[in-house]
Amino acid sequence: MVMGTQPPHCTSSRTQREQQAALAARPDALSPADRYQELFVAVQSGGVFDDSKTFVDCVPLAEPAAILDAYRKSHRQPSFDLADFVRRHFRATRPPKSEYESVPGQPLCTHIDALWPVLTRHPSTHPANASILPLPRPYVVPGGRFGELYYWDSYFTMLGLAESGRTDLLADMVSNFAYLIDTYGHVPNGTRSYYLGRSQPPVFVLMLELAEQHGAAQAADHRSQLQQEYAWWMAGAHELSDANERPRAQASRRVVRLPGGALLNRYWDDRDTPREESWLEDVATARACQREPQEVYRNLRAAAESGWDFSSRWLTQSAPVSPAKNAQQPPRAASARSLTDICTTEILPVDLNAFLYKLETTLARLCQDAGDPAAASEYAAQAEARRQALLALCWDAGQGAFFDYDWRKGARRSCLTAASLTPLFVGLAEPDQAAAMAATVRARLLAPGGLATTECGSDQQWDRPNGWAPLQWMGIRGLQNYGHAELARDIAHRWLSTVAEVYQAEGKLVEKYALRELPADASHGGGGGEYPLQDGFGWTNGVTRALLAEHLDHAAHSACAHTAPD
Repeated sequence: MVMGTQPPHCTSSRTQREQQAALAARPDALSPADRYQELFVAVQSGGVFDDSKTFVDCVPLAEPAAILDAYRKSHRQPSFDLADFVRRHFRATRPPKSEYESVPGQPLCTHIDALWPVLTRHPSTHPANASILPLPRPYVVPGGRFGELYYWDSYFTMLGLAESGRTDLLADMVSNFAYLIDTYGHVPNGTRSYYLGRSQPPVFVLMLELAEQHGAAQAADHRSQLQQEYAWWMAGAHELSDANERPRAQASRRVVRLPGGALLNRYWDDRDTPREESWLEDVATARACQREPQEVYRNLRAAAESGWDFSSRWLTQSAPVSPAKNAQQPPRAASARSLTDICTTEILPVDLNAFLYKLETTLARLCQDAGDPAAASEYAAQAEARRQALLALCWDAGQGAFFDYDWRKGARRSCLTAASLTPLFVGLAEPDQAAAMAATVRARLLAPGGLATTECGSDQQWDRPNGWAPLQWMGIRGLQNYGHAELARDIAHRWLSTVAEVYQAEGKLVEKYALRELPADASHGGGGGEYPLQDGFGWTNGVTRALLAEHLDHAAHSACAHTAPD
């Protein structure tokens, strides 16, 4: 039995020490903006650091209250230097990029296996009074600017841990996520206090399924955490009136009741202020439009909860995007719009609701196995109701694809994305829908380097031409689930070739990749977004390692780093 479900008298001395260390270092729920107030605003608006995330991850070198008091006493003095004040009172925590470099001549698979210790963090390294949320067990971070545990990233990282034989870390990761649910009532976006207002796609159920397959955990031991997470996502549902009383759609936090009574979910954040890790960027976005700032901030935060931050998927759409006439060429680009058009909270995402369907069906099974048929029947009914609503609202038979749904307009969205494959990934789709989806993917989302993120191109990082490891995995698995093995293999081979090409040229794996045809001297490293391309990289390592184990004939196995990165 793993930590989180053991009675106190059964807990090992090692686990007791880890838990005590985590609790001793546990910060209160105050975020850096709450804690440092006008000092926080001064630092972020003053551009002391190039990256807004740097300051909120800094370790204070004294008690935070004392630092704030010192700032208040000195900042009006003529000789005051804000940057110097920050240097004297805080320590930055960014790791050097050289941590992720390969040894020249090292094969790709060996490089990934060697990275797990580099990306692993331990409870003893949690500094007091920082924004980090301490954890009781070792854990794996993505890398680069992302030096904490992230929710949905971790599932895809764990795929690689399993293939590398690191079942110890697999069990530790499960225990940490159970601890987060027990401690905070949900899994935060990441283990920082400024992430507590939101989560990410609910994939703890997938982690448990994976860990159970490798003997690292038992899903039944974590039924209570799954139920608690589900209750968190459904909070507010009972506040929405019956459809017969009010036929218009209603929303409360992450739940939307549609005409006819169906309940589906959206992304949300409990706060409506600028994201602290992107404070300057969010303030600039709000100032650039005529909308209420709080509305803009809430929608930006909700998009961050989706993990797709950011994408044309979350922007207002005035007309459908024209399908590509040539599958090897991207369709016309999105119109020149910005995040001022963001409307995430008006969208019912097909992938979020597919994940919740997976959670509901799993809870139904676990409750049945535990001798609670009443609860099992309730979860099964909720799952089937969600499935029927998704099939009715999100499936477009004419285009052969699933689309997100705009609950305010009462209409399907027009942006075709790789999220369309998530219903196949969780087994929600009908076989004929999967066949149509496979044809649509081949015609409209298959790029030279793998599965395109969206059909529509833009300068947002979760749009074409970028490709992302988690989307490759879910697309490949979804197609395999319904017997479309040839297309799944094609996507896997294209993706592995893309990753191997960058690894051979630059000796590293990165966060995202450009999937288009490029000149021989150009890099496939992805672009766009709020920050530079990150090295590391957790979920790329995990998905690539898992795909290498399945495709033993692929040339990526012989890819070696020819040079170390600059």
